[in-house]
Amino acid sequence: EPDVTIVSGLKDMVVFEGDDVTFRCQVSHEAARDVEWKLQDVALQNNEMNEISVEKGKVHTLTLRKVTEQDIGTVVFRVGSHTSTA
Repeated sequence: EPDVTIVSGLKDMVVFEGDDVTFRCQVSHEAARDVEWKLQDVALQNNEMNEISVEKGKVHTLTLRKVTEQDIGTVVFRVGSHTSTA
């Protein structure tokens, strides 16, 4: 299985409280396994507040819904041994 790398990393975002924000990270291969999103070192799950999806097989997205001050912090995308932060 080829080593999946990050082609296009996360970008820092500035958002107003109550808005949604989407982070995108493009990887080198489709169907990447061992993918993880974190906010402030807490692993995120797909739920009503966090939408985690994959577009076109290679673009992994995280949408944080109705952000609050408590959501301020570092977002981390990890695939295998590669990470990107914003």
